[in-house]
Amino acid sequence: MSDSLERNTKISQLKEPLVKKLCEVLDKSSSKGWRKLGEIVGSDRRFKVSSDDMEMCSLKVLELEGSPSLMLLRLMGERGCTTGHLMDYLQTLGNQDALQCLKPPALQIVVQPQSVALICGHNLRLSCHAVCKSPVQYQWFKYNQEVPNSLSPDLVISPVHLKDAGFYICRVNSVDAFEFSQWVQVDVLNVGVSYGGQSYQSLDGRMKVVIQPQSQRLHVGENLQLECGAVGRPIPRYQWHRNGVPIANASKRKLTIPHVMQDQHGRYRCEISSSSSSSNCERMWTNEVDVIIDDIYAIGGATDKVALLIGNLSYQNHPQLKAPMVDVYDLTNLLRQLNFKVVSLLDLTESEMRNAVDEFLLLLHKGVYGLLYYAGHGYENYGNSFMVPVDAPNPYRSANCLCVQSILKLMQEKETGLNVFLLDMCRKRNIHDDSTPNIVLRVTANIVFGYATCQDAEAFELSSSGFTNGVFVKFLKKRLLDDEKITVVLDRVAEDMGQFDATKGKQALEIRSSLSERRALTDPILPGDSADLLHAHSRQWAKAHELPESMCLNFDCGAQIKLGFAAEFSNVLVIYTHIVKKPEDMSSCQAHDLDVDPKEMNRETPEETGIYLLSSCLPQHCLYTRLSSLQKLREELVFTVCLRGTFASMDDDHPVHWTKSVNIGKPLIARLDLHRAMRRNSCLQTCMMPHSPSHSPCHSPGPEHRLHPHHGSLQAQDNNRLSPHSPGRLSIPIEATDDIDELQTVFINSLQPQL
Repeated sequence: MSDSLERNTKISQLKEPLVKKLCEVLDKSSSKGWRKLGEIVGSDRRFKVSSDDMEMCSLKVLELEGSPSLMLLRLMGERGCTTGHLMDYLQTLGNQDALQCLKPPALQIVVQPQSVALICGHNLRLSCHAVCKSPVQYQWFKYNQEVPNSLSPDLVISPVHLKDAGFYICRVNSVDAFEFSQWVQVDVLNVGVSYGGQSYQSLDGRMKVVIQPQSQRLHVGENLQLECGAVGRPIPRYQWHRNGVPIANASKRKLTIPHVMQDQHGRYRCEISSSSSSSNCERMWTNEVDVIIDDIYAIGGATDKVALLIGNLSYQNHPQLKAPMVDVYDLTNLLRQLNFKVVSLLDLTESEMRNAVDEFLLLLHKGVYGLLYYAGHGYENYGNSFMVPVDAPNPYRSANCLCVQSILKLMQEKETGLNVFLLDMCRKRNIHDDSTPNIVLRVTANIVFGYATCQDAEAFELSSSGFTNGVFVKFLKKRLLDDEKITVVLDRVAEDMGQFDATKGKQALEIRSSLSERRALTDPILPGDSADLLHAHSRQWAKAHELPESMCLNFDCGAQIKLGFAAEFSNVLVIYTHIVKKPEDMSSCQAHDLDVDPKEMNRETPEETGIYLLSSCLPQHCLYTRLSSLQKLREELVFTVCLRGTFASMDDDHPVHWTKSVNIGKPLIARLDLHRAMRRNSCLQTCMMPHSPSHSPCHSPGPEHRLHPHHGSLQAQDNNRLSPHSPGRLSIPIEATDDIDELQTVFINSLQPQL
């Protein structure tokens, strides 16, 4: 560019960075600043800068970031002042710093690169050209990293890939100076088929839409993601609209709205414009698409799924039962497959049952599917069902039991999405209980009762030398995973039970339901607008199911013992231990008898401890100890591991003893302190009601009646006799923290609980 051409350039055409730098110099100078420049220009009749103009310039100092010099230069430019005139005025003013701003630098970038959006697989070209009296060198950067082999004015990437998207800049070097170009953005669009079969070059830089947004159907709480895209140079700008109204802070190619609510449904489209000057700005619209937001409560979905399973079998004052343990175990595993948070508990007293229900209620909130399963003694009066705790007196009264309908009332207050009650108990009328409970329930279309037997009838379990399910769960577990409405599942269970010869005419499943929509236990969990609440409830559930970590104990003699832990139920812990290594000169070792019943603890096989169903999943060559009723644990669980052995180097055969104390805190349900009497009032207040002494006929008969109900002994298809919940003992582990390889050394240690 020649000097004459530069002098003829109008001030209004000067680039913004140059004008800004010039104004900073003039604004800061007091004696050679904008006021003196205005006086010089005012004396030149060609441009007529008056005193009123100067006063208007001076008022700019009152504005935020206002510049009197900028106002003066604009007035001069409007009146035809050129760069040559301005240089003459500055020469007269004697401001060399300001004059230097107008002189061309020794190194000057004359062609700046431009941002661009293009399709993956096409060719990318960015250009930067500089002029200087000495030779010029170029180096391109992506972010702060040098682009390999990019030492020319043109950066070419052919073909361009998604990983090439980003921000680029070019550094220009001469002998004694360097300059950086402006930053530019490269947006690479992943389009399956090139736009209209054309290559990017054929578009000649004009903006074209190549990615259209797609209609979506979402559930409340899910994330909305819409994407569009256009190619062009300079890079296009985006603004999303919903129902014709611009969306705030939605100026990117991809629109993301986390945790959508139902009121965010509508018709969405994006306005795309080029970033060139407003006079030549291109504008176009994407297709308009529908976004539908479904209410999870209307389509069948749960914000969470929680189940409380209680099996009472070891009654203190009533006939003991057998099947509840197996039934709770089977249902626990099935419900976990359906993503239920399961709390499984055995042998609860009245206060423990009430506190367990309170903990269960803490896990419920709007839209949650809640399921309560109970197996044990029970009765029904005036349409209300009562669950009998293991410490209920004989005879017991309604105040000693938990009313199922009162629990339903509390669940309704949580605005649950589905309430399922599976009651595997007798429903005989308690003729000694004349209380008439007045429990007012809401009219909601989300309640399902599955009774194992009809009103005023008994529920049976199969009696055998081994262990089996009760009749109800025997057929329920075959259908529970079916992706059907819960009432349909129970209908099919009822049909299956009706075909069972051993119970025909004696036990029939009864279903009561107010369910008006399709609700299934297989429904997905679709978090609503209470994600934080759901997370807090998940932590509360996990708190009651935390197993101690497996550990290794090192004894002074050189022996090492490993302890592992497994959960049978939420309140039953199995401890298994074995020797990892022992000293080579230890000639013999044996278990040290402690103050524990050897029939209950430190057994050499899981079966001896009562673990039958999952014995093959536990490590072998261990000693096994089963600790039940953890809900009664008031302090941290501490026990002593003892080792006794003899050494060949010793003159006598007297054994040597070593002990280590182990503290595993409060495992599993013990963390919740269910032993505290009447910790909360909610369940207690709704369950208690006027009562009189009662003695349910379902519980009073002796062994002869239990083995021969109604019409004498009945033979089941598998040669199992039927009896109303007969006695038995069994323990089934559900999960373990550690899989330990079998070792050849027989473990010699024992455990002494210090509860």
